[in-house]
Amino acid sequence: MSKNLVIVESPAKAKTIEKFLGKDYTVKSSIGHIRDMAKKNGIEIENNFKPNYEISDDKKKVVADLRKAVKISEQVYLATDEDREGEAIAWHLLEALNLPKDTPRIVFHEITKGAITKAIQQPRTVNFDVVDAQQARRVIDRLVGFEISGVLWKKVSGAKSAGRVQSPVVRLVVEREREINDHTVKSTFKIKADLVNDTGELVEAKLDKDFATKDEALEFSNALLDATFSVNSIEKKPSKRSPKSPFITSTLQQEASQKLGFSVKQTMTLAQNLYREGAITYMRTDSFTLSEEAIAAAQKEITAKYGVEYHQARRYKTKDAGAQEAHEAIRPTDLTKPEVYGLEDQAARLYALIYKRTLASQMSDAKLQKTQIKTNISNRDESFLANGEILVFPGFLSVYDYLSSDDKLLPDLSQGDELTLVSFAARESFSRAKPRYTEASLVKKIEEMGIGRPSTFATMVSTVQDRNYVTKETREGVERAYQLIEINEGKVSESTPVENAGAEKNKLFPTSVAYLLTDFLVKHFGDIVDYKFTANLETDFDTIANQGVVWQSVVKEFYGPFHAKIEAADDISREETHGMRDLGIDPKSGKPVSV
Repeated sequence: MSKNLVIVESPAKAKTIEKFLGKDYTVKSSIGHIRDMAKKNGIEIENNFKPNYEISDDKKKVVADLRKAVKISEQVYLATDEDREGEAIAWHLLEALNLPKDTPRIVFHEITKGAITKAIQQPRTVNFDVVDAQQARRVIDRLVGFEISGVLWKKVSGAKSAGRVQSPVVRLVVEREREINDHTVKSTFKIKADLVNDTGELVEAKLDKDFATKDEALEFSNALLDATFSVNSIEKKPSKRSPKSPFITSTLQQEASQKLGFSVKQTMTLAQNLYREGAITYMRTDSFTLSEEAIAAAQKEITAKYGVEYHQARRYKTKDAGAQEAHEAIRPTDLTKPEVYGLEDQAARLYALIYKRTLASQMSDAKLQKTQIKTNISNRDESFLANGEILVFPGFLSVYDYLSSDDKLLPDLSQGDELTLVSFAARESFSRAKPRYTEASLVKKIEEMGIGRPSTFATMVSTVQDRNYVTKETREGVERAYQLIEINEGKVSESTPVENAGAEKNKLFPTSVAYLLTDFLVKHFGDIVDYKFTANLETDFDTIANQGVVWQSVVKEFYGPFHAKIEAADDISREETHGMRDLGIDPKSGKPVSV
């Protein structure tokens, strides 16, 4: 056995690190958490909320093997992940393996030889403030889950559990669905026209206003039959686009969903594998910071591939006061590698996304020239507007595939030029309610509201689906007629085409029981689903971790009012909730029905 024992969380990581450290080091894995609260008497409430831990059944052999390894090693290093869960695992290892409190604790944000060697040379000890923050979260979550679930079993049919974090997430989805159901659809008429100059060059334009009624749109259409059109003004102005910051956990989840079609859970699984393989830095982070070494590496790569003018060093700051600037953003460990060979397809695509985003974050702005042509209508006050855009200098867009949707290259026109109308359409458009959440947009909302942290985003989104409160669905739309007015060959025509409306792809829908659960919790346990209260509690956990506040005081302040409501729940009228059953979705209204 080697002189030194390093304990990490995952077997895959252990193999990689052992290669870097050489024969004097043995690297073993705890395979995640080794202890959990006891199922019975897990928390001694009367004893200042003392948690009682026990070694999990499936980890007893792991712990036994680690104890043997400790006995024959001269030095032990705890190398679990540098977040609250990782710090808690390090503490549980201290306790279960009877290690001294000053056992070296090493941390690193990337699994590379340089980072591991540096960590070994600069050890610290377990941060008990961070452990306390994790304990406070764990104790409160256990108390909420245990006590409120008992109430739900009695009072709300089909609602088997609630949680301090999952319940506000369910509420978000329920409230969005209600907004959609309550939305009153309004229609307007939007105008598009194609005009040409005397050489036949096309100008695609939109009217500078919408019409509220078909009669107004029809009146305007008829007026155009006798109108002439001339260029009133041409406005050209420089514009620029700046790159986005490097990825943090939430933005990686959002971008991978939008560009690659990955679920939040899938993204985190792939990112974790990339991290363990040493391809990227740690994937659970809320810091936009890049190390000075990474910034220098990006400069070298950009200037070599694109030229000096494409490089612009940028140091991004994290707005969230609770973010850990010691951490880094998610980036490749080696910026000379746009690809990592041997990766399966999905992991390779995610790596490429991270690589491009990181490199782009250190590149120059894209320079553009925007042009707007305003065209007069001789017998009307309205004007047609045509917008165009020219890419003058690509900058960071060289890394991305640059696609422009609405902006088009415009012909070279002069003020006063006459134009001819060649086609025209006034199309009825319908107002839309706010969109249903996708997994990625739900994560964004959770982050904005401060009710989660990078380590919990994926779990929050998956838990509400696993508990059958939220479902991810793809639904076909329904046929909807709309009114269309056109001008072709000097004549106005009307028609009523049909379009597909309301189709949804991978959107989140609340189940019927989610409505019952949310309404019950809002009425009787408001704090549990209150967004601000949940966010403030997350801030309290940050304060424990960063300022050493006694964790039991945070738990006590929460538990007193909460438990009083649990005791009062016995008085909730059975007529109010007992026997409430969800009958499913009304096929006509699309709304949940319960009795």
